[in-house]
Amino acid sequence: MPRSLTTDGFRLEYDRAGAGPPVLLLHGWPGDRTDFRALVSMLLDTHEVLAPDLRGFGESDKLVREPADAYSAAAQTRSLVGLLDELRLPRVVVAGYDIGSRIAQTLATQHPDRVSALVVSPPLPGIGARILDVDPSREFWYQSFHQLDLVERLVDGRAEAVRVYLEHFWTHWSGPSFTLDEGSLARLVRRYGAPGALVASIAWYRAGAGAVAHSTAERAPAKGDRIHPPATVLLPEHDPLFPPAWADRLDEFFADVQVLHLPNAGHFTPLEAPQAFAEAITAATDRDCP
Repeated sequence: MPRSLTTDGFRLEYDRAGAGPPVLLLHGWPGDRTDFRALVSMLLDTHEVLAPDLRGFGESDKLVREPADAYSAAAQTRSLVGLLDELRLPRVVVAGYDIGSRIAQTLATQHPDRVSALVVSPPLPGIGARILDVDPSREFWYQSFHQLDLVERLVDGRAEAVRVYLEHFWTHWSGPSFTLDEGSLARLVRRYGAPGALVASIAWYRAGAGAVAHSTAERAPAKGDRIHPPATVLLPEHDPLFPPAWADRLDEFFADVQVLHLPNAGHFTPLEAPQAFAEAITAATDRDCP
């Protein structure tokens, strides 16, 4: 049963179920908290599972504010810390992919005491200027498009245009054996197709939080400033946005990191490799609670 809570000025819609060590699941773009539906069913018997719609997504608030103030990784993190405080969850395993991975890394950096472990898939740190090479530029065009008012004029609020737009990403970014079912696509079109919904979701990119801006600006931290909670990286074989070769510098950013390769999986790891994702969360929990 969905629940809602207002924190830092934003109402977050979230699902909470199960019992046991808590895990916070952070979705990607273009998705919502239902990205984890297969994963949640695998964890319910052993974990307390918390899956929110992030600011600007799904059924959470889509407020009209300056994007840099409202939708950045730091702002998303404020909402999540407020949610954990209200639910009296002092420490959680945090798992995420796509923008949820970036936000999970921010949460672990800014509030390491609240994160017992990370389980994330791309985007990952250490990409650097490689993201500006010719082949990656062909993939990341959408981040430049999201800065233009053509999004409002051509796509936002137009259900069929939204459907074509979302279907492109769910088809192109996924692995060769994955197809998003029609019911799931229809649900996403309803969520993203309402007037203003697509624009709210891309406020993340307009706040400068996209992979291109982040990767070209990043610097490897000093050894003592690396992300300290132990991290498990799930590295898909067929993610066109983040090829496995880009994971060569992870130990410059994480104090304790292990990499698990996901053969046949693409970008949407919670739906393409839910069993591996669930096993990684369980292993991270077991390390924290021997």
